[in-house]
Amino acid sequence: MDDLVRSRPLLEETRALRAGGEAVLASAARTCDRIDAVDPLIEAFVPEPGRRERVTARAREVADRWPDPAERPALYGVTVGVKDVAHVDGLPTHGGSALPATELTGRQAEVVSRLLAAGAVVAGKTVTAEFAIAAPGPTRNPHHPEYAPGGSSSGSAAAVAAGMVPLAIGTQTVGSTIRPAAYCGVVGYRPGHDRAMTDGMIANAPTLDTVGFFAARVADVAYAAGALYDDWRPTDGDGPAPVLGVPAGAYLRRAEPVALNAFGARVKALREAGLTVREVPLLDDFDEIRAQLFTVNRYETAQVHAEWFERHGGLYREQSARAVREGRAIEPERYEAALRWRTAFRERLESVMADEGVEMWITPSATGPAPHGLDRTGDPAMCVPWSLAGMPAVNVPAGRTADGLPLGVQCVAGVGSDEHLLTWARPVESALR
Repeated sequence: MDDLVRSRPLLEETRALRAGGEAVLASAARTCDRIDAVDPLIEAFVPEPGRRERVTARAREVADRWPDPAERPALYGVTVGVKDVAHVDGLPTHGGSALPATELTGRQAEVVSRLLAAGAVVAGKTVTAEFAIAAPGPTRNPHHPEYAPGGSSSGSAAAVAAGMVPLAIGTQTVGSTIRPAAYCGVVGYRPGHDRAMTDGMIANAPTLDTVGFFAARVADVAYAAGALYDDWRPTDGDGPAPVLGVPAGAYLRRAEPVALNAFGARVKALREAGLTVREVPLLDDFDEIRAQLFTVNRYETAQVHAEWFERHGGLYREQSARAVREGRAIEPERYEAALRWRTAFRERLESVMADEGVEMWITPSATGPAPHGLDRTGDPAMCVPWSLAGMPAVNVPAGRTADGLPLGVQCVAGVGSDEHLLTWARPVESALR
């Protein structure tokens, strides 16, 4: 199915779009043509009557607003997929659910407003697991359509992998950006919690939610971040390579043998490329870490859905309904204790990094390649500690299994080190290509 996989590097597109006169209209047409050609097989986008007319009108608006190439903004004419938990003026929000769209209305997401101000063209809403929890949507993996694309940002990852758009927006509460990026063989960046930018989204668990970006290369997501964050300060890529840490122990053993063997080969390749990699015993209390994250996640999910679930509980799919019921059973005292545990855990990770001289952790991005079938989104275990701590992470594509399923390496930096993360991940990306 190689005809379903196509790279559209964002930086290359932006250079062509900002230089060309009618290029933005051609790009919009190319995006719609690609969606028409392959989305019936992939189902990455929420169906939208009149998509081509809307996208063309927006492209014309962008071209008319910025006629001078010197004044064109960073994402001028770039077509973008937006996960269907983010409100976009003029498009309904369903959150992958059967609830009436009138129940889920809200003001436009901050990330969408920033995309539009930067000149982007919204190609459409991308499929999400129901309410970004666990019940998967219809999206298929472009590499092998009978395999899962991951979740909950399944449509965004698949849309980039299939070359429908060069940039897509997802979310991550636990593993919803990193895992689908790994399964679909694209770069996925999940910012630290201090860069969450979740206003205007249907929340999953507000304490843990973040907005993620999908693109073809690490430099692409770094460029997008620079265009969307006012306080983004790119770091010098000519500095020394980071010291990498591998968290050895119970956490790493959660990965399947195929993922561990591949990861071992990638660590060897990184060392051969001249990077320093240190094994550090860490996260042997993984079960406790996961339990504390579960407490925060489920308690907050129940709060978010309290009124909707009372009115429309019968419309929720079983995975989502179960999550709400589990959250309702958690006492406030237990939730508050989990928040305190989370703070102490983050401090512990920061202390270990300082003591061991580790600047960036590397791990498998997922416990294995994409699972067969479309009835599950996969295991988020490899993302659990870092999501609980609020640390920024990025998936770097790292080859394929013997049967052609993508694998990834997850790079994780300390809280507040997003710019460093996306600089440090580039030599990792180069070594693993």
